[in-house]
Parts: sequence; C-alpha cells; structure tokens
Amino acid sequence: MSIVDVAKQIQQLKHSGETMSKKKIKQSHPELLQNALYYFPSWEHAIQSSESL
Repeated sequence: MSIVDVAKQIQQLKHSGETMSKKKIKQSHPELLQNALYYFPSWEHAIQSSESL
C-alpha cells in the first residue's frame, strides 16, 4: 500500500462518517493503521496529511 493509497483510504473513511480514533481504526482497519504508521509518525499526523494529498 502506497502513501497515496493510505491517504485516499483515510479520506474515504472520514467522508463516510467513520470514527477516526486510533483504537477504532485498529479494530476495523488494522492494515490501514499499520501502513499509516509506516509512512507517518502518528495516526493523527496521517489524518492531517491525508487532507493535503
């Protein structure tokens, strides 16, 4: 999964009204969280960065 894929998936989850807490994402989308933390220093940083990509 590329950094662009991670950003797009985060954007899709936000637009669908998904709860964006790290705990909830870890339960519902563990692969997304793992990839986001590979590219970004924190889950919060990944969410903020996805808005600008």
